[in-house]
Amino acid sequence: MNLIQEISKRKTFGIIAHPDAGKTTLTEKMLLFGGAIKTAGAVKSNKIDTATKSDWMEIEKQRGISVATSVMGFEYKGQKINLLDTPGHQDFAEDTYRTLTAVDSVIMVIDCVKGVEIQTEKLMEVCRMRNTPVICFINKLDREGRDPYDLLDEVEQKLGIQVRPLSWPISMGKSFKGVYNLYDRQLNLFTPSQRKVSDDRVTIDDLEATQLDDIIGPGLARQLREDVELIEGVYPDFDPKEYLEGKVAPVFFGSAVNNFGVQEMLDTFIKIAPGPKSRITEEREVKPEEDAFSGFIFKIHANMDPKHRNRIAFLRICSGKFERNKPYNHVRGTKALRFSNVTSFMAQDKEIIEEAFPGDIVGLYDTGNLKIGDSLTDGEQLQFRGIPSFSPEIFREVVNKDAMKTKQLDKGLQQLMEEGVAQLFTFEIGSRKVVGTVGQLQFEVIQFRLKNEYNATADFVPMNLYKACWIRSKDKKKLEEFVRSKQRHIARDKDGKLVFMAESKAWLQMVQDNFPDIEFHTTSE
Repeated sequence: MNLIQEISKRKTFGIIAHPDAGKTTLTEKMLLFGGAIKTAGAVKSNKIDTATKSDWMEIEKQRGISVATSVMGFEYKGQKINLLDTPGHQDFAEDTYRTLTAVDSVIMVIDCVKGVEIQTEKLMEVCRMRNTPVICFINKLDREGRDPYDLLDEVEQKLGIQVRPLSWPISMGKSFKGVYNLYDRQLNLFTPSQRKVSDDRVTIDDLEATQLDDIIGPGLARQLREDVELIEGVYPDFDPKEYLEGKVAPVFFGSAVNNFGVQEMLDTFIKIAPGPKSRITEEREVKPEEDAFSGFIFKIHANMDPKHRNRIAFLRICSGKFERNKPYNHVRGTKALRFSNVTSFMAQDKEIIEEAFPGDIVGLYDTGNLKIGDSLTDGEQLQFRGIPSFSPEIFREVVNKDAMKTKQLDKGLQQLMEEGVAQLFTFEIGSRKVVGTVGQLQFEVIQFRLKNEYNATADFVPMNLYKACWIRSKDKKKLEEFVRSKQRHIARDKDGKLVFMAESKAWLQMVQDNFPDIEFHTTSE
């Protein structure tokens, strides 16, 4: 197969949502329909012995939440689908924001009982920044939820995007009968099955057929006919071009836990979703069909396999063909790197691959050369844009509880920070180490992983800090002068960049006024 054919077969997308909207369950069901797994696990259940495929870290199984993005690839109807399941919890938002730089489109899951929630709005803003195409999946119709029309209005208002339903529910809650596919004009009636794919569906091509009244009852049949007529009258025809430009979000209804509506969405997704897109670098635009290989690292995960202390860098391939054992230019580094151990993912399960193409996400075993945001190329100096670090919200000082384990603690902190779990700032005076995070829960994850993966124990003592600001100046002398005068408040991040640790909003404002030649930034790319 040539490069163009390989590219045309690929779809790479992320699943995003507020916590508890059913994102991980939907991921499981897509893998189930894709034939990648035989039975789906449950996120929260004591009866089911199968844990979900995408929540495989020990802490995720204990808590019933996703704390890290997992990558899964599967084949569906001749397409190679790369799916990234992101954490919904806002404490892990940074991992999600970075993941969104590596996908070409997004499926957003919304709970039909709760509607659009705050975290969904934040994630939508990130999609807006890149005009990422979005499909909405309104989930949990097996529960008594809100009126579908109200939900559509809320998505339009709160997320600032036009919607177009492509499937429609027949009732909800206890009387939920199935979904009508507006895109293919077919009605699929399911029997609830939580674990396996069921084959007993009835396909009705004509809504006026009396068979419809026999199966779902005259009342629901009349309601469905009215709804479909109203939708076709109110909404313009679905235009795939507007979806690809990020202007319109197609909406599907279903119940992921019961396999309702998932397949309709997946079938439509492979027809309309974008393939691998061009990527912007500091130097130029990189097109996927170029012969020369290029890609960037958007995530690093240490100790995916607790038995082997390994570190995997996740590479999104942007152009050309990636080959195992071939030396590649590490743009930030000094020497070329070659990778003999290249894997494709099924969450924690991995298999060695010889080659990969644009849109694919592969894991590279790495001893510490690679960082988030690094570019790998066939030789050209390209720096891919847009993988940010945000100033944290909560700061705590690291206190070592076991002096004999200082080395383990330092190594653990370094590796976890390189994963982007949190940020580490080391003060110039006294070398005090401070960890900054977006949310409370990250400290528990860091503590848990330090103990379990590095055998190190640490306490995190709260600190009175408002913001970490990266500083720079066109005038080198002025910058040195500033650093000297504020020495007690100057730290360095893990990359050695200078950071000013501000104690309050008012004080930061005063310092900015007093030093007009210094630039203060709350994000660092």
